Amino acid sequence: MELRAEGVSRRYFRQSKLSNVFFAVKETNFALPAGKLTEITGRSGSGKSTLLHMLAGLLAPTTGRVLLGDTDLYALDDAERSKLRNEHIGVIPQGQTALRSLTVLENVKLPCLMYGDEVSDEIPMSLLERVGIAALRDAYPNELSGGELRRLAIARALLRRPRVLLADEPTSNLDDENTHAVLRLLRQCADEGAAVLLVTHEREAAEYADRVLYMSDGVLSAE
Repeated sequence: MELRAEGVSRRYFRQSKLSNVFFAVKETNFALPAGKLTEITGRSGSGKSTLLHMLAGLLAPTTGRVLLGDTDLYALDDAERSKLRNEHIGVIPQGQTALRSLTVLENVKLPCLMYGDEVSDEIPMSLLERVGIAALRDAYPNELSGGELRRLAIARALLRRPRVLLADEPTSNLDDENTHAVLRLLRQCADEGAAVLLVTHEREAAEYADRVLYMSDGVLSAE
């Protein structure tokens, strides 16, 4: 399943001597093909995360549309879009997003539990093993390091075997060994047919990608 953006942009209003309009992402056409890992790199503040959030159905574009297959994400209401994202799009966000009242295992199972879907421990435990924190299954988020929280988020994003995987700096706070382990895991997801987008500053990531794009001042281009 292909995810694509057609003429998307994101505009904000702010006080400035030159203009009251700021484009975090300028008008962009972008396709994320199935079975490929696409990397977007660039400086902080260049618009990478804003573009990812629009692609994920989390931030409505000012112009244009985002389509998953033939479905326009922003033609859906919030509940429909959330359900579609839960079923087909895995998102690895920046920052700490675990629910502190749930254990590590419960947090990984959350995408299924939110919609009342039954899920055994087998699949989430296999994901925790793949990211190297299976021994922490009964721990709570406040007991985890920043790197362990990142790996929890990755396992949770993979629970439903999403057809699209959007990863925003998934290797932040990880050492070299775990950075490469995560990059190999994303590469494997693409090889298994998922459309994978990796937003990252990691130079090593390029060796895992099918293509590398660069973002600067809201403009996406080939590096």
